[in-house]
Amino acid sequence: MSKSLFRISSKYLEAENFERELEAKIGVKHAICVNSGTSALQCCLAALNIGPGDEVIVPAYTYMATANAVLAVGAIPVLAEVNETQTIDVADVEKKISKYTKAVIPVHLNGHPCDLDSLKALCDPRGIKIIEDSCQADGGSYKGQRLGTIGAAGAFSFNYFKIISAGEGGAVLTNDDTYYERALIYHDTGTAYRPYAEAMTEPFFSSYNMRTNEIAAAVLREQLKRLDGILEDLRRVKAEIAAGVKLNAGVHLTPSNDPEGDCCTHLGLIFDDADRAAAFAAEVGGLCLINSKKHIYINWDPMLNRLGGHTEAMNPYLDPANADLNKEINPDTCPVTLDILRRSVNISMNPDWTAEEVAEKIAKINAALGA
Repeated sequence: MSKSLFRISSKYLEAENFERELEAKIGVKHAICVNSGTSALQCCLAALNIGPGDEVIVPAYTYMATANAVLAVGAIPVLAEVNETQTIDVADVEKKISKYTKAVIPVHLNGHPCDLDSLKALCDPRGIKIIEDSCQADGGSYKGQRLGTIGAAGAFSFNYFKIISAGEGGAVLTNDDTYYERALIYHDTGTAYRPYAEAMTEPFFSSYNMRTNEIAAAVLREQLKRLDGILEDLRRVKAEIAAGVKLNAGVHLTPSNDPEGDCCTHLGLIFDDADRAAAFAAEVGGLCLINSKKHIYINWDPMLNRLGGHTEAMNPYLDPANADLNKEINPDTCPVTLDILRRSVNISMNPDWTAEEVAEKIAKINAALGA
């Protein structure tokens, strides 16, 4: 066991071992462990050579970091509606595509897989790349393939709120050798001096420090062993609760693009009436999604105020290369998303709930529904 905390100088690399184990577990050629999910998204964007002059379509319902990552590389995020699955609406993505569209970031929010078949059918013929934001869906899948491995690149997050965690952390996933090398360079400004540098073919460019450390990686190695068991328990708990809930007129369960691959971190209900949704959430202790402020575009002040950088010269909204791009973002940009969120409630699932706790949750939900 190495006593070094720095991944580069350690003789027995916890981080390198975690990357190889993550590749095997998820079924992807390359994985890079980084310091956050946001950093992982930035690495993916840089790997695909996205920057000023490019538009990247993102859902209007996601953590603000998805859009911030686009701005961080100098590009412009363009908002698309979500549908009742809480994921990006492919029909609206088609409406938002322009000659400047370089990529789409589908976000598997709340563990729900996006409709990747429809998105690929739309994007692939147009040469538009897909970057999967799987930060809330570590280990989930879509039609038998792990999320984060289906697009050109994918991002995981391992912060405190995620399915597996080291407090903070993230990972870049890709099957493309060039994207891997570019992401490797972007995440470590010292890549040119590393032992593996001589085997690389991509030119070294000025970059950043987004590395993980050996302690976080050691924690993640143990967490990764638990991933499938956590997902199995989450799916069991959600299935038991969903089966026990007595739905009545005016409410239905949130649909899923792949129920078997869904991470089942949440049980979602959609009401016909926003007031009823809010009252239900207050009674059961769930979250009416319109109140998830940091995940809704109408609360993304940096974008609403066109403050995409810390100086004017670093602000993509003011960059002449982006002059003709779609920079529209205001409270009326995605009305369908807002309507769905006002009527939607999510109840967090816990993989450690006992049979008694599951029964109590079912009873509480049914009482709030008036069943």
